[in-house]
Amino acid sequence: MFLYLSKLLPLFFYPLGFACICSFLAFLFIWKRPRIAASFIALALFVLLISSNAWVSRFLIRSLEWQNIPLTEIPTAEAIVVLGGATKSAYEPRTNVDLSEAGDRVLYAAQLYREEKAPLIIVSGGRIDWRGGGTPESEDIAKLLVFMGVKQQDILQDPDSLNTYQNAVNVKKILQERNIDRILLVTSAMHMPRSLAIFKHQEIEAIPAPTDFLVTEGEIQELASTPKGAILNILPDSKNLDNFTIALKEYIGMVIYRLRGWV
Repeated sequence: MFLYLSKLLPLFFYPLGFACICSFLAFLFIWKRPRIAASFIALALFVLLISSNAWVSRFLIRSLEWQNIPLTEIPTAEAIVVLGGATKSAYEPRTNVDLSEAGDRVLYAAQLYREEKAPLIIVSGGRIDWRGGGTPESEDIAKLLVFMGVKQQDILQDPDSLNTYQNAVNVKKILQERNIDRILLVTSAMHMPRSLAIFKHQEIEAIPAPTDFLVTEGEIQELASTPKGAILNILPDSKNLDNFTIALKEYIGMVIYRLRGWV
């Protein structure tokens, strides 16, 4: 039940969901209280315009992604832990597993392995049944890792985790069974602050190895590189709205996890 509510309730705080609620309330008040209705419409427009412009979106993302940028070369460890959320199941018309936007996690984990940063990869991630089900994501990622040159015997799976907290708890059990003390934690840069906090709360020595950066130095500089660019980046864009929502999701997740004592 918590998992379902944790995915459902925050939707009302995301820009699009919040704007829909405001629009619905405006519809209720439009005949008897037109001024109140107008206020709700104005609020919905304001939220959508703010959250869908590149200035706000990119700086919000940067506030998360740039927290754990490695200042030196990634050190060696005893295992690489790669979190799920990186693949799409092989359902028709797909003939194979596809990488999602966060698929860089899989590529980076394979790269670190081939660079001999760690001799073992632990893949953590299941499938939520009401999101289509299918094979556990850990299994899909493992297949891709083998295709990329990782030895099958060097891959361990946690197919049961359905959120980041469960990732940390289940991975800890694997680490204890193998007497592993130090890991490289691979996940999307935006997801890293929450993930790292949870793993450290589980007393796991995790070294951040972020990937899948959505905002770079060049994209920040591009915002105001020219007067025309500065103006155009204020205009609403669905991609900016999506990225803003993902970043907001991480902040909401941090609050919820802290309230539950998970970080």
